[in-house]
Amino acid sequence: MPVHSRLLVAAADLEPVVLARLVEQVPAYGTLPSEQLRGEIVKQVARGIVACAEVLRTGAPLGEDEQAAIRESAARRADEGVPLESVVGAYHVGAEECALQVLSTVEPADYADVLVVQRRLLGFLRQVSCAVAAGYVQERQSALGDEQVALQSLLSRLLEGGSPQAAADRAGVQLPPCYLVLSIAMGPHPDELLPGVNRPVVVRRKLRRLRNELQRHTTGVPLSVLSGDGGLVLFPYGTPAADFGAADRDRLSWLVTQFGRMCGADLLVAAAAATPEGVAEAARLAGEVREVAEASGRPPGLYLLDDVLLEYQLSRPSPARDGLAALLGPLGDRPELLDTLRTFLACGLDRRQAAARLQVHPNTVDYRLRRAADLTGVDAARGTDLLTLHAALAAHDALRRSGSVPRSRTGRTDHDRSHS
Repeated sequence: MPVHSRLLVAAADLEPVVLARLVEQVPAYGTLPSEQLRGEIVKQVARGIVACAEVLRTGAPLGEDEQAAIRESAARRADEGVPLESVVGAYHVGAEECALQVLSTVEPADYADVLVVQRRLLGFLRQVSCAVAAGYVQERQSALGDEQVALQSLLSRLLEGGSPQAAADRAGVQLPPCYLVLSIAMGPHPDELLPGVNRPVVVRRKLRRLRNELQRHTTGVPLSVLSGDGGLVLFPYGTPAADFGAADRDRLSWLVTQFGRMCGADLLVAAAAATPEGVAEAARLAGEVREVAEASGRPPGLYLLDDVLLEYQLSRPSPARDGLAALLGPLGDRPELLDTLRTFLACGLDRRQAAARLQVHPNTVDYRLRRAADLTGVDAARGTDLLTLHAALAAHDALRRSGSVPRSRTGRTDHDRSHS
């Protein structure tokens, strides 16, 4: 009897055997409803046996109608959340039972026919696996597209302010008690700096690792707008915003370090805790705190408003801010003096550490500090001038960010002096 005929004759008895093996050996199928197993799944098993028999008979590829049916079935499993490996595995289980059925009475003289059967079965499995993958992936891409649109809509609603509940319901997201709003400045991964390396690929890998790490440390759904140099993240957090305290800050600081380590880049992160309704204001505040921390030369790490209170307050528009910024006006055409002054203060008045960061000799730092004091009248070596210098730098940086040109106390701008 030809092997395909043997398979068709045994099909009725083979169907329950394949179904039992699916339930036993493929866990995802064991959790499907009984009605579905005895209905749709049994029909697909029966169709698969007939398709396998036809391939054994002719050796020809599966027809388009049969491939379409496999893709549609795989798409339904994807929609139900059955893992892709389980769907592919189910067809392999069926093929194994078909092989056992047709080869159970093989004799030594049938060796050549066995080789033909094996080759055709492998071809059948290759086509089936490709069809399953195509149908499954297409459905998941469509679903993920819809999910991403809904999540981006929720993110936009949160950043606009007001109640985000309707948008959260559409996205299928349960709003947390609190969002930690993270404004992130991200440095390059070392691979980005290598000549000849495909930088977009490195950036995508860096961002993927960051997103994976964000998801790993929360049971909620993080929302983000990220590019290669940073962006904004809304991190779901269980502690109410009003109760955010020292222990929460310590945990967040550890998380920031972990995020940076996993994505392989330095992260400077400003954070603010907020209720879902307060995310818009928290995002604005976190962005301003990050700008202040960056401008004041702070190292990578976590920063809250409390960490930059003086610089933040002095960056707000006022006549005093303009006056403080003007103190540094004489350094407008001497950027090396301004950088040295900023670095010296950031290093806690340690001239050797400042020299190492600037990559110059400590004597050069001393000379530049003296020259800056001569030009501005404010001396970093005088304790009474330190607070004034910190304030003047904060005001100077704020004006630079706003696009204003600081004026010296004589009324001349930095631009004027650089062209005089």
